[in-house]
Amino acid sequence: MVYFSRLTDIVTCSLSNILEGEADPAAAIVQIIKEMEEGLAGAKRSAQTAAAAEQRIRNEMAAHEEQSANWLEKARAALTADDETTARTALARKQEIENIVAGLQQQHQAACTTLEHLSTTQRALTGRLAEACRKRDAMQNKSQPAETKADPTKPLSAEHTDAIETELDALKRELENK
Repeated sequence: MVYFSRLTDIVTCSLSNILEGEADPAAAIVQIIKEMEEGLAGAKRSAQTAAAAEQRIRNEMAAHEEQSANWLEKARAALTADDETTARTALARKQEIENIVAGLQQQHQAACTTLEHLSTTQRALTGRLAEACRKRDAMQNKSQPAETKADPTKPLSAEHTDAIETELDALKRELENK
């Protein structure tokens, strides 16, 4: 059974409600986790593609801004040489480049917004996946003695651990400053 048709379904789902309607919740949570992992992998790919697009546009803008500065210098040099015709031509080229940069700035803003949205979605998916893994572990560990149960605070990845440690350090600094 397919549980999710969109990534937003994963983010907005209620795992408890989904599992309540299942004849075999343990098997269902395994399938749900698999779908979440696939969704997260897709979200990571999309975020990487968006980051690459943002970087490409930023590089293109920088190159055009450099060209604009070069045309301005050519115009200055032409005026220094009392060649107004060449200066006008250089300034016309500079304006063309500035128009291109203006368009790229809009594309860059859109790329940044897309990247931010995808990164937020990726973090939300990671959180939902962690929740699902905790539920799976709780289901698997109900029959185990307490000393062999999995640690429910165990993070999923080094990235998750780093984020927790960073937040813990910030909380410690905050408490020290009070």
